[in-house]
Amino acid sequence: MKLLIASNNAGKVREIKAILGPFYPEIYTPRDIGLDLDVVEDGQTFEDNARLKARAFAQASGMDALADDSGLCVDALNGAPGVYSARFAGEHGDDSANNALLLEKLKGVPDAERTARFVSCVVLCMQNGDELVAQAASEGRILHQAVGQGGFGYDPLFFDEHYQKSYAQLTEEQKNAISHRGKALALLQSKLEDRV
Repeated sequence: MKLLIASNNAGKVREIKAILGPFYPEIYTPRDIGLDLDVVEDGQTFEDNARLKARAFAQASGMDALADDSGLCVDALNGAPGVYSARFAGEHGDDSANNALLLEKLKGVPDAERTARFVSCVVLCMQNGDELVAQAASEGRILHQAVGQGGFGYDPLFFDEHYQKSYAQLTEEQKNAISHRGKALALLQSKLEDRV
């Protein structure tokens, strides 16, 4: 079975392959198959955006397609950046600018009020027309400065209370076990197993 991941983001691809690899022996990115598709993510929710991407990539490729939309929801910012997480500072995927803007907006906010969660929704569009949806969240808080060299996105600023580390300090296995995307993919995996 072939699966197309609707992303060329290396961090996401590694996470998805680690979790869904046993179910899909062949996993591709758009770059792998020469597919250049830009989907307008104008949904109001993470699920809306994930579904838009999954449907478009499944239709364009003729393969099952998996898309996720995920982001950071900060309580002190009324849930922002939310669906705008990747383009919080304006340009899509500029991690350092996004992190700098987040720290700027939270300047002076005490630790107790820096609670936040990563939310991920994954949608799998299958060639038989079925769609599977799974959403999960990981709770944490926003640090006052970046810590750690690993991960991507907001990982250096997102502190996990259980490990007492930022996501950027966790191993890939630790992060997959607790991350929003890891949890959503695990839910999706169990839905796939139920169908076998």
